[in-house]
Amino acid sequence: MNTRKLGNSDLMITPIGFGAWAVGGRWQFGWGEQRDDNSIAAIHRALELGINWIDTAAVYGLGHSEEVVAKALRDWAGKRPYVFTKCGMVWNEKGEVGYSLRGESIRRECEASLRRLGADVIDLYQIHWPADDSAETLEGWATMAELQKERKVRWIGVCNFSVQELQKTKEIAPVASLQPPYSLIRRDIEKGLLPFCQRENIGVIVYSPMASGLLTGAMTRERAANLPADDWRRGNPEFQEPKLSKNLALVERLRAIGARHHKSPGEVAIAWTLRNPVVTGAIVGARNANQVDGIIGGASFRLTADEIKEIEADG
Repeated sequence: MNTRKLGNSDLMITPIGFGAWAVGGRWQFGWGEQRDDNSIAAIHRALELGINWIDTAAVYGLGHSEEVVAKALRDWAGKRPYVFTKCGMVWNEKGEVGYSLRGESIRRECEASLRRLGADVIDLYQIHWPADDSAETLEGWATMAELQKERKVRWIGVCNFSVQELQKTKEIAPVASLQPPYSLIRRDIEKGLLPFCQRENIGVIVYSPMASGLLTGAMTRERAANLPADDWRRGNPEFQEPKLSKNLALVERLRAIGARHHKSPGEVAIAWTLRNPVVTGAIVGARNANQVDGIIGGASFRLTADEIKEIEADG
């Protein structure tokens, strides 16, 4: 699989990375019950097919996702992939999730992630969300830069930052990457963020390219209406009317194009995000090995200009 350089770092990443949000299992923002053996099989299948990076976060499953990633890599005989994780979302003994970008909190999080991952260094450490207080965000970023100098982490990046927040953080230390949401139903980053990242040589790894499963082709009205009570998507307006009908119509356009090339709707949706030259890679989650097989084609599939117009016709 081809690789691309991630921003100003030395990380050469494949177009698709394995997203480990859902493998965290049950928690406040979880995807419902998840078996670890299925998660490990999914990670191994992704690595077998050439994916060379895994994106997780301390808060996914309140530490469990990082532990599952570590277990999968202990059992993996091939080349070790890059492991990216995140900080800034913390939890108490009751499992209630909060936010902190204070320096001492980030340091505690980094040490805990290193322990759970069984690693000496984190390849890419990312701030999960900016703080409401810009001073706290900058304190957090300064701490990230210190951790990089101390070689606890190799490269540092951010998620969900605005152009203004990126401008302020890069004055303290270079930003290797930005992780924003991007899909056919969330295109707002095209106007300001992507041009800024291109100018500043900041890598872009997008999340939810299949809109959290909505564009995979497996979502139906019935399934959306019957998502488990502990699946965070139950409260997402995109999975409810009036938006659901429009989104399912979009899936049918993706399905029609995919059928011509023996690709799934999800692979077409992923390819659409990767058509943008500013996007370095896309994070794609999977909960079992079969799901990995159903998305891997998105890494190499190229849409024609006419197909892009067809997809976006009613967008």
